[in-house]
Amino acid sequence: MKKVKVLVVLAFVCGMVSAQGFGAPLSKGDKQLNMGLGFNSHGIPLYAGVDFAVHDDVTIGPEVNFVLDEYSYITFNFRGDYHFNRLLEITPDWDVYAGANAGLGVGDYGGSALQLGIQIGGRYYWSNKWGVNLEFGGGNTFGTKLGVSMKF
Repeated sequence: MKKVKVLVVLAFVCGMVSAQGFGAPLSKGDKQLNMGLGFNSHGIPLYAGVDFAVHDDVTIGPEVNFVLDEYSYITFNFRGDYHFNRLLEITPDWDVYAGANAGLGVGDYGGSALQLGIQIGGRYYWSNKWGVNLEFGGGNTFGTKLGVSMKF
C-alpha cells in the first residue's frame, strides 16, 4: 500500500511540474459521476456519487456506499470538496481536492448511525470525459477508494 501511495504522489508531482495550461477540471454548472471500489476492514465497499460544480473550485453532491460482507450496510452521504487546481496552478488533466462528508449509515451492525468524514484525493483525466480517481478518507466512513469518473 505504501508503494501505491508513493506512486500516486509521484504522478501528481510529475503532472504539476509539466502543467502548462492551468484551470479547473470542472467549471461551474458541470457534473461528473464517480464510481468504484473502496477498501476497509469490513470488506470491499462499492460506491457511486455525483459531483455538481457550484463554483470553478467547489463541488457538492450525494454519494452512496454499499458493503456486503459479514455485516452488510449502506451509507448515504452528502459531500463537499474544494479543488486546488487553480490555486496550485495544476493543469485540468489532473484534479487535486479535499473535503468533508456527512450522512447516515444503515445496516446489520445495529440500526442507523451518523457518518462523518473527511477526504483528500486526486484524479487523472485520460480524455475529455473519463478519469481515474484515488481518494483517502478518515472518520467513520470507509477510507480508501479507487474508481473512475465520467463528466456529463
